[in-house]
Amino acid sequence: MSIHIVALGNEGDSFHQDNRPSGLIRTYLGRSPLVSGDESSLLLNATSTVARPVFTEYQASAFGNVKLVVHDCPVWDIFDSDWYTSRNLIGGADIIVIKYSVNDKFSFHEVKDNYIPVIKRALNSVPVIIAAVGTRQNEELPCTCPLCTSDRGSCVSTTEGIQLAKELGATYLELHSLDDFYIGKYFGGVLEYFMIQALNQKTSEKMKKRKMSNSFHGIRPPQLEQPEKMPILKAEASHYNSDLNNLLFCCQCVDVVFYNPDLKEVVEAHKIVLCAVSHVFMLLFNVKSPADIQDSSIIRTTQDLFAINRDAALPGASQGSPGNPPLRVIVKDALFCLCLSDILRFIYSGAFQWEELEEDIRKKLKDSGDVSNVIEKVKCILKTPGKINCLRNCKTYQARKPLWFYNTSLKFFLNKPMLADVVFEIQGTTVPAHRAILVARCEVMAAMFNGNYMEAKSVLIPVYGVSKETFLSFLEYLYTDSCCPAGIFQAMCLLICAEMYQVSRLQHICELFIITQLQSMPSRELASMNLDIVDLLKKAKFHHSDCLSTWLLHFIATNYLIFSQKPEFQDLSEFVYKELAENITGASTQ
Repeated sequence: MSIHIVALGNEGDSFHQDNRPSGLIRTYLGRSPLVSGDESSLLLNATSTVARPVFTEYQASAFGNVKLVVHDCPVWDIFDSDWYTSRNLIGGADIIVIKYSVNDKFSFHEVKDNYIPVIKRALNSVPVIIAAVGTRQNEELPCTCPLCTSDRGSCVSTTEGIQLAKELGATYLELHSLDDFYIGKYFGGVLEYFMIQALNQKTSEKMKKRKMSNSFHGIRPPQLEQPEKMPILKAEASHYNSDLNNLLFCCQCVDVVFYNPDLKEVVEAHKIVLCAVSHVFMLLFNVKSPADIQDSSIIRTTQDLFAINRDAALPGASQGSPGNPPLRVIVKDALFCLCLSDILRFIYSGAFQWEELEEDIRKKLKDSGDVSNVIEKVKCILKTPGKINCLRNCKTYQARKPLWFYNTSLKFFLNKPMLADVVFEIQGTTVPAHRAILVARCEVMAAMFNGNYMEAKSVLIPVYGVSKETFLSFLEYLYTDSCCPAGIFQAMCLLICAEMYQVSRLQHICELFIITQLQSMPSRELASMNLDIVDLLKKAKFHHSDCLSTWLLHFIATNYLIFSQKPEFQDLSEFVYKELAENITGASTQ
């Protein structure tokens, strides 16, 4: 399939000394990212004595596989010397561009009076673009006397250009210079729009001819009628806080046990969760040193409240990770230790439900002074280094966001060896992780680490079928409850990984990302993008993404004329037709 463009007129000083054109058309073909190919000049045997060529022919490729033929005629003598050729050029054109210099009014009136009527008779319902090129050098108002010709040498006004466009039913553009903005985005955007319209019209005519032809033996496409409503994808609600809160009660992957001053076990916990909200626990578990924190109040709180016991005779909890028994921590403050289970539940819930914490502590401590003392110690544990502790009123902070959203969060430990108790081996590289987070956020991981599997007893776990970048994005979602794919391809890879580990909410997020990206693309970008939409559809169906596959089918039906030009679409047209027929028929029966 090809597109034929005819450009008429001289936009100014558009020739070098070697007669090589360098004007509007050549500049566009050389700069447009959608056009590629080599040019070749074709000189006609014109009887004119002008040293310049009558017209120049450019041949290139547009939108990947569409042949683009451009005839640039800088002089109007072709209508006088070779009417047959000029009539065939205009009659066979898909798009016509008429260009002129705004500072050459004499030539403008000559063209308007002598050649525009000829062009109007030869036009065959094709789009026309009027391009006024240059910056006006004389902005004085011309004489309005109908018999006066004193303004013949002045610039062409905008009103005159618009009037000419109205006579031809054309689109009027003013290009003040031949730079990237005016050529690539302004002129190029309008021209490429008409190119896509021409392709759609030719494709439609081609499909009609196929239907009329008895020699067509392929599969006939179904009627691509849109249903009343497109499939709607709704994002699944987050259960991030509940996942981490449930981790405290399930007692899986425990790596720290708290004891009271009498060496009786109080509660089990996880280092990674505690360190995510508190620099006190970072200091206690050697994630950071006193020199890193540089806050005497945090150092003092750690020393006053906790002590690590390494006595082997001390009774311990069940083993958390392979070969690593849980760390034993003595809670020095008896009142704080009595309320420790409520404090940990408050921390695992995101450390923002202060009013509930105060009520739970009051049930265990009758004295209001003891309650205030314990609450104050909790505030000290959650203190940010170098900042004054301003959590004075618990009720004031009832509606604040959980501490997972602040600077001390689980993202700090993503792909870092600190406190890591499992290492994934992917594509020859290693990625450290934390079993407690994986178990809390992914049911497949929980079954893998707690069942009778090899992974439950191994520290190094190989991962196959997923790239390192995709797996890191998957872990980022588990740790932070958010992800930001770099593009549609990575989003599909992440969707496949989420389906493999059965994380349904991440699948929905990837589906919404792909749909949003495709919906926001203009037609010219859809035509030129290096993305196999059919392969995307097949992957969505294979990995049980029913909502996305249904949406992609309707998206293909809507933009069928664009996608049908792609070679990969032609190869798999039978698959697409079959899916469209099944889904659209099913939608109509419902």
